[in-house]
Amino acid sequence: MNSTQDTLYAQASEHISDFQFDNRVAGVFSDMIRRSVPGYTQIINTLGDFAKNLVTPDSRVYDLGCSLGAATLSIRRQIQGRNCRILAVDNSQSMIERCRENLNAYVSDTQVDLICGDIRDIEIENASMVVLNFTLQFLPPEDRDALITKIYRGLNPGGLLVLSEKLCFDDAPIQALLEERHLDFKRANGYSELEISQKRSALENVMKPDTLATHEQRLKAQGFSHFSLWFQCFNFASMVAIK
Repeated sequence: MNSTQDTLYAQASEHISDFQFDNRVAGVFSDMIRRSVPGYTQIINTLGDFAKNLVTPDSRVYDLGCSLGAATLSIRRQIQGRNCRILAVDNSQSMIERCRENLNAYVSDTQVDLICGDIRDIEIENASMVVLNFTLQFLPPEDRDALITKIYRGLNPGGLLVLSEKLCFDDAPIQALLEERHLDFKRANGYSELEISQKRSALENVMKPDTLATHEQRLKAQGFSHFSLWFQCFNFASMVAIK
């Protein structure tokens, strides 16, 4: 999944538009997420490990907010020969087009249906695994419970939800400490102060992180009885919930 270097916010702009997963972002997304999300490669690789152990034959896997298809590819490599079907959904046509190119570069007997649409409109059924990889945080907070409810109902018994998100913290010193470490991570990966500042302005109206406690309460309220944080680096985390 090659992409050009992310320089979208390298030039000063008087007006910063809200962040969108448009063609410009899709073209640099691999570089952007690698340099912005600590532990991203570990999360992607582990999604495949989870799938290898928990995806059951003749079931479905849903990658909701699939972007360029990294999660789908990781999962698909581990579930060949099980007669499963992966439904990879994203509301960005640019992401879907590049995802298709990435998937077509590898041969597999596992069917992948690429769907350009709103994940809130997708029916979940016969699912042994659902992935929300840094996706829920971009939905309006008032829509998140309904999506988790739909996922829970569509999962088979023993089915797995993997939820990766940026976190916020009620404890102000902890919030400041971990947020600064994340900024250091981006600086170490070559982002300038201007790029960091302008991207933060672009994201502030469209990405609304929850606390870890909020995620756990939401998942348990919608029916999940098994929940754990399995990965965290600074203010980025990945959680698992089993039906």
